[in-house]
Amino acid sequence: MKDCSLLVKKLSGYESLKLPSYKSELASGMDLFANFPEQQRNSGVKISVGGRAIITTGISIEIPNYCEAQIRSRSGLAANNGIIVLNSPGTIDADYRGHLKIILANFGAQDFLVEQGNRIAQLVISPVLRPKILEVTNLSSSIRGLKGFGSTGLS
Repeated sequence: MKDCSLLVKKLSGYESLKLPSYKSELASGMDLFANFPEQQRNSGVKISVGGRAIITTGISIEIPNYCEAQIRSRSGLAANNGIIVLNSPGTIDADYRGHLKIILANFGAQDFLVEQGNRIAQLVISPVLRPKILEVTNLSSSIRGLKGFGSTGLS
């Protein structure tokens, strides 16, 4: 890939902004932070058990052409609190320039408060293949064939 820069724009009204960042040398995902507008900054967002909320990041991004950004859950939030990215992985197309917002859901045992600056999700940039679409009358055979859900077993 010739240019693999992620352009990040700070949005107006999100002055306490933390930009996405990698937390280790070989991390594939960069952490995204909850960033709320000033009037919400001190109260955060409560996600009730079984509920969901859209959390703002205060940024918009420009993804390299022929790439996508994938929004993924953070394993610690999921394991310790039952907080997941609802449509994980969420896909952000390379031509989207709007406010990056994260849909979090609470599958935990208690309400969860998302506070200003919390690391709430991971952002992974991945290449996208755009194959030519061809209509055919037959597909090649495979060992699995038409066997669907659960056909390969549990062990």
